[in-house]
Amino acid sequence: MNSYDIVIKNAKIVDGTGSPWYYADIAVAGDTIARIGKINDTGSASVFDAKGLVASPGFIDMHSHSDLFVMESGLVSAKLRQGITTELLGQDGISAAPLPQAFIERWQGNLSGLDGMPDIEWDWHDVDSYLSKIESAQPVCNYAYLAPHGNLRMQVIGLDNRKATVEEIKQMKELLREALDQGACGLSSGLIYLPCMYGDYTEIEALCEVAAEYGVPFIVHQRSEGDEILESMDELLVIAERTGVHLHFSHFKVCGRLNWHKTREVLVKLDNARHRGIEVTFDQYPYTAGSTMLSATLPPWAHEGGAAKLMERLRTPELREKMAADMTTGFAGWDSMYAWAGPDGILITSVETEQNKNCVGRTLQQITEARGSSDPISTALDLILEENNAVGMVDFVMDDASVATIMQHPAGTICTDGLLGGQPHPRAFGSFPKVLGKYTREDKLFTLEESIRRMTSQPARIIGFTDRGTIRKGMKADIVIFDEAGVKDTATYDNPRSYSEGIALVMVNGKLVVEGDAEHRLPSGKVLRRSYL
Repeated sequence: MNSYDIVIKNAKIVDGTGSPWYYADIAVAGDTIARIGKINDTGSASVFDAKGLVASPGFIDMHSHSDLFVMESGLVSAKLRQGITTELLGQDGISAAPLPQAFIERWQGNLSGLDGMPDIEWDWHDVDSYLSKIESAQPVCNYAYLAPHGNLRMQVIGLDNRKATVEEIKQMKELLREALDQGACGLSSGLIYLPCMYGDYTEIEALCEVAAEYGVPFIVHQRSEGDEILESMDELLVIAERTGVHLHFSHFKVCGRLNWHKTREVLVKLDNARHRGIEVTFDQYPYTAGSTMLSATLPPWAHEGGAAKLMERLRTPELREKMAADMTTGFAGWDSMYAWAGPDGILITSVETEQNKNCVGRTLQQITEARGSSDPISTALDLILEENNAVGMVDFVMDDASVATIMQHPAGTICTDGLLGGQPHPRAFGSFPKVLGKYTREDKLFTLEESIRRMTSQPARIIGFTDRGTIRKGMKADIVIFDEAGVKDTATYDNPRSYSEGIALVMVNGKLVVEGDAEHRLPSGKVLRRSYL
């Protein structure tokens, strides 16, 4: 007699490889898929009838910002309820670890607008203790982590705007090796964020040499996603070609109305690199608005030295004038998000103080008018100062046609890039169902099989997972069951905390954690350290 724990009957299986779907039953024993086929002898197993539904591998979020929120309760419902079973943390080169005690206060100010300020104790210091902290929260989903470039640079140089010396680069390389040895599964950078923005070609190439040595990807928010996107791509593609590192572009897109016409040229550049043997992939969220810290609209020089120095500059009239001038036009080597979006295209999503709660859900233009002002840039600077940098925003800078064109490229994967505080971007709750509903079922940009491949086996391959990402005997039982005809996102910019429809069941490592609208708070998730891969 077979000793199965759960049997899924009559499923339309889309296995994650891109191969055609087929009907079969799935038996799960413990945390593993034990059998696929016609299963009559279910024994004492719990049986779920999936007739009329699709079974696929659990979705992998290639760009997540749950780094701190997961430690509050171990449960990030926004992700789980859209079928995500694994999140990749440590993005944009600025995250939680490594973080020696002496840097904590300064670093909290740098992270607050991106990862929020949940009520947790910052009692870790390196990647190992940070990942152990996540494990102690008994997470429901699986978590993997990237070693952030900014954390490495901060330990060696601080937050100063200068080139690293040969000796300092050597120290950063050793810190990266330590982070990878402790379980990080790649290197990340955010070349518009403090202090990554101060790293030059030589510094980034040196770190990529280590990533290539370990066989892990370099996942990067590039310097420009608009005005100088082609030059920005060239910098990174040359590094990838010279070092052999797997280059992965974060939230790949073309920003700014005057740049949308570059979309085809961007993809040609990507294809040419792949034809030369460079391993290059990307992730994408299915929306025309981005989301980050409001302070990302400020020029790089304003950030030098960290949040405390930024606050001093925001109190200095002549420096505010200089910031405003730069924000209005941008300059060579720096894209102005403010110039792309304008005050009507920047929506405030989160603040920390009670006095500014009425700003959440309103545009900069609306807030400016409510304050009796006619200067939205001054309003933005005031908000950043009043909130000590803890302000999140949504910025409308993309085009539907460009998003759809990029989405059709086979090197792509899907992400949420979801900031979870305040009134978040709807992508935090709806990215994966939106791809399944709008772009797959309605717009028919690709087949269901290809859509699922981009959410499962392709990200698993990039990160290096060998035991999840496909439905196959012996693989870990991360499984999503959904209604192909009914799956869709419901989150909007006005009502972003709305769960998606059509997700019938979510299983993480063999445990049922979502059944319809019911969530089961089980310690089902694992921290997927590099040593496990």
